[in-house]
Amino acid sequence: MAEQQPAFEDELKLNSVVGQLQNKPPLVTPWEIENLRSQLVDAAAGNRFLLQGGDCAERFSECRPDIIANRLKVLLQMSLVLVYGLRLPVTRVGRFAGQYAKPRSSDVEESNGQVLPSYRGDIVNEPEFGRHARRPAPERMIQAYEHSAMTLNYIRALGEGGFADLHHPEYWNLGFVRHESLRQEYQQIVDAILEALHFMEAVSTNPIGDVDRVSFYTSHEALLLPYEESFTRRALKDAPTYNLSTHFPWIGKRTSHVDGAHVEYARGIRNPLGLKIGPGTTTDGLISLLERLNPDNEAGRITLITRFGANQIADGLAPLLAHVEREGRLVLWACDPMHGNTETLSNGIKTRRFDNIKSELEQAFDLHADHGTILGGVHLELTGENVTECIGGARGLEEEDLHRAYQSQVDPRLNGEQALELAFAIVRKRRAMLSK
Repeated sequence: MAEQQPAFEDELKLNSVVGQLQNKPPLVTPWEIENLRSQLVDAAAGNRFLLQGGDCAERFSECRPDIIANRLKVLLQMSLVLVYGLRLPVTRVGRFAGQYAKPRSSDVEESNGQVLPSYRGDIVNEPEFGRHARRPAPERMIQAYEHSAMTLNYIRALGEGGFADLHHPEYWNLGFVRHESLRQEYQQIVDAILEALHFMEAVSTNPIGDVDRVSFYTSHEALLLPYEESFTRRALKDAPTYNLSTHFPWIGKRTSHVDGAHVEYARGIRNPLGLKIGPGTTTDGLISLLERLNPDNEAGRITLITRFGANQIADGLAPLLAHVEREGRLVLWACDPMHGNTETLSNGIKTRRFDNIKSELEQAFDLHADHGTILGGVHLELTGENVTECIGGARGLEEEDLHRAYQSQVDPRLNGEQALELAFAIVRKRRAMLSK
């Protein structure tokens, strides 16, 4: 059974849209996917760090150059802090160019006595509460493809066109950072990197790598199966089958049943897979999923993204770490400190507290150290816009601040300043652990 699927009323229209998508050019290539997979192998071994981040749910209306550039800017600044502080290369994977579908806890929503389908992301319907807006529309999948293609095209142009030139990291504007100590700490890193680059260029007769270019990979939850299946293809006859709508699809907590349609779909593609796990994930259930999705126990195939919440991670993660290690399963462990820390305030607004996000992440590092395993990545919902959706951080946002710039239609995100602050927290935690 396929869970979390919208009830499309017009099956003929749905089949027509799927047929059109099957004839569209793919968004990514198998060669890019294999490059990412090799980097995830390194991250699992502790020789690289995975930074996966981006919007909770992309909106068609936000497919704009300023918003796309700001997303990349935050990921670049975070990765610069991580590269410098961890002394490791960083793989940047964005929750963008396809993150248009969202799972929901209920199929319907009620307001003023009217019951309508829940908003399931722009790929399915619209967030406005109205009968026409909430009607699942298959043609929106074509719009999702077009917006993904435009986003990815601009991301590639920025990545290859000098936007990330390490000679000029000062161009990555820090206007969103209002806390002076964060600005100073970041500037110290920028100055140190520039000094090192200038020294190496002075003593070397050869160019110092591709410091003006950077690679980004895309990821999204493989939720809407008709869309994902439309881009499930072989590049060559007898070649492996890939999902060519994204480099790195993941399976969400709500659709990770071992006998479910999403797991059955995912086990047939060659892409590296993310698997969200959290409260309710049992040791035996997890091993069954790993055997189903990665029967040959290949390195780089599975990234386990843990999402427990600050109050549950100690009890929930420890037995999973021990069992996966004992079974000899090859996985990359990453921490999602966002989803388990979501709360709804008395006024109905959903938020997350920065202190809880940071606490879960720091506890994850400690738990991995205790079990002799490696936390090789982090998975965050963030934006480059100056939103006020999560409480706390260096600016000390409080409940009464949320209304000033709360823009998310689904889950609250870290703003740029909070995201950069979390990157520094990761570095401090790792350094503190190594100094013991």
